[in-house]
Parts: sequence; structure tokens; C-alpha cells
Amino acid sequence: MRILLAEDEMDLNDILTMKLSDAGYSVDSCLDGEEALLYLSSAAYDVVILDIMMPKRDGISVLETMRKKGMNTPVLFLTARDAIEDRVRGLDAGANDYLVKPFSLDELMARVRVLTRAFHGSSGNVLTADDLTMDIASHEVKRGGKQIPLSAKEYQLLEYLLHNKGIVLSREKIENHIWNFDYEGGTNVVDVYISYLRKKIDGKGQKKLIHTVRGAGYVLREG
Repeated sequence: MRILLAEDEMDLNDILTMKLSDAGYSVDSCLDGEEALLYLSSAAYDVVILDIMMPKRDGISVLETMRKKGMNTPVLFLTARDAIEDRVRGLDAGANDYLVKPFSLDELMARVRVLTRAFHGSSGNVLTADDLTMDIASHEVKRGGKQIPLSAKEYQLLEYLLHNKGIVLSREKIENHIWNFDYEGGTNVVDVYISYLRKKIDGKGQKKLIHTVRGAGYVLREG
């Protein structure tokens, strides 16, 4: 899953970027509202975290622009302001959730999971396909009850496939959701990680879940 973080407090920005990255998210981070809009015009995100008080453009202005352009990406506001009118203004502008500083990092992560679930139409923390399960809170992945160790990128890729179960995803779309703008790897990175994932998920004697659709991309499909 890919997240955009716009927070002008540099130390907090660094802490949140590290926490989200450690949790397995691909993170693009910036320090002002104008830069946030540039990122939003160049990539698709699963969650956007916006500080309300930012230079150049504040978070509410960024959100209003997003909604006018038809972007329905979930938005979580961060703000030092605790006034009711600020919360109301943010929610009326189309925000999905709100956190007042200072906040618990664990609470932030829980709220991000809730927004991700809602955006992808999931009702709980456990994603399934046949006898494959993924707990997005504990990051445990199992098939047939046996735990499967995954790297951070393998986990992100599988989570994205599970959220889009039965939908054919192009290589470009997968790359856009899993790798951020800092990535400098090869052009066949999606194929490489699909291969890694298949070796762990679609083992010998198991029903194949990850399928190649020639000329279109990949799909995770049951049965």
C-alpha cells in the first residue's frame, strides 16, 4: 500500500515516515501543500495523511482540490488545533478521519488500517483467498495454517493483490502502488517480486492463486 504524508514539522515527518515504512507501507513524504498536490497528480495513493497547518497551501485547501478533481482517496488530518470548528471544517471538506497532536503512533497506524480497509471494501483485519490468510494488524501470513515469512515488498505486493482479488492488475498499476518515487531499480521489478511471491505462496502441490494474464498483468484468484 502506498501512502502520501504531508507534514511540515521535519522531525515528526521523519518519525512518521520511518514508522509507516517499518510497517510495510511505501511512503512519499513532503513538507508543504503545493508539493503534496504535485505528488497527488503523479501517483495513486491508498491513504493521504495531511497536516492542516502547512506552508504554501494548508491541508484543507489540498483536500478541497483533491475532491474537486474526483480523488476519493481516504484522507487523515493531523493538527495541533483541538477546536471543534477546525474538526468540523476539515470533515466538511471531505476528510475521513482526524488526529489531534500529540497522538500515539499506534493509534495512527490503527486509523490508517481502518481507512485502507474501508477504501478497499474490506470489513476486517484478515484478508483471505482460499486457504491463504493475511492479518494486516499482526502482519502474519499463513497458507493452510502454516506461517509464511515475507519480505516487506513481498508483503505489500500480496496485500495489494488480496485487496484486489479477482481483478487483473497491470504491471504499471502494481508498481505505482507498491514502489515510491525514490525507487531506482529495474523495469522488471514487478515480475521479479511476483516470482518471489509465487515461490512462497503457490508451493508444490498447492492450488495456484497468482495467475499471469498475458498482455494484461497479474491477478490473484481463488479456485
